[in-house]
Amino acid sequence: MIPGELHLIPVRGLPEIVPGVALGDEVARILAKSGDPVQRGDILVITHKIVAKAEGAVVDLATITPSTLALEFARRWNKDPRHVEVVLRHSTRIVRMDRGVIIAETKHGFICANAGVDASNMMGGDVVCVLPDDPDQSASRIASEVAGFTGFRVPVIVCDTFGRPWREGLTNIAIGVAGLAPIRDYVGQTDSQGRELRVTALAVADELAGAAELVMGKLDRTPAALIRGYDYTPGSGGARALLRKPEMDMFR
Repeated sequence: MIPGELHLIPVRGLPEIVPGVALGDEVARILAKSGDPVQRGDILVITHKIVAKAEGAVVDLATITPSTLALEFARRWNKDPRHVEVVLRHSTRIVRMDRGVIIAETKHGFICANAGVDASNMMGGDVVCVLPDDPDQSASRIASEVAGFTGFRVPVIVCDTFGRPWREGLTNIAIGVAGLAPIRDYVGQTDSQGRELRVTALAVADELAGAAELVMGKLDRTPAALIRGYDYTPGSGGARALLRKPEMDMFR
């Protein structure tokens, strides 16, 4: 590879994920069979949905009794009240409920649509997946599983698709990180004109998650990808480092 180049490698051929599957081992085996195995320095990006499936973070809507609030909201916006109830149960704070969308804060500190509860690409009828209980821990476990197959650890990013205030379209972001510093801080360094940078800190974990999504797609059953060639900084901060402290948030 030429220095500075990035290669995005989709992981194709993963089977339907069931609870208890060792995802890191599964991914490493498939890539080894493909002839392009995991290499030292690679970064594995994997969607939260198959992590949730492997961890059993799914909810059968048949077991859910909707609350009055869920029933009223669902009736107004033609939603499944059971799905709405799951969203409410996985929210620690409701930011906005309007136009059929619930913007909520999760126990992890993420602020996102429907508290991350999702029914797309779910097998088995009325089933939804919720966010992994601890995405950083999930990423660390997957990294260990990859190491069990390859003999070395690679960074892992667990990603999810989020909307953005003031901008159309969705993008992947990192909700779990292991093995790399999620932020690259340039504060104190100087630019090409000799000016000292005071606030520049890049959310590299989010940028890597967004890059990987370009080869993963939403309809291609490709829920994982390798990024090769990025000169990351090893670290153990996890995705929690990407959450802005409430006292620093000007929009609360």
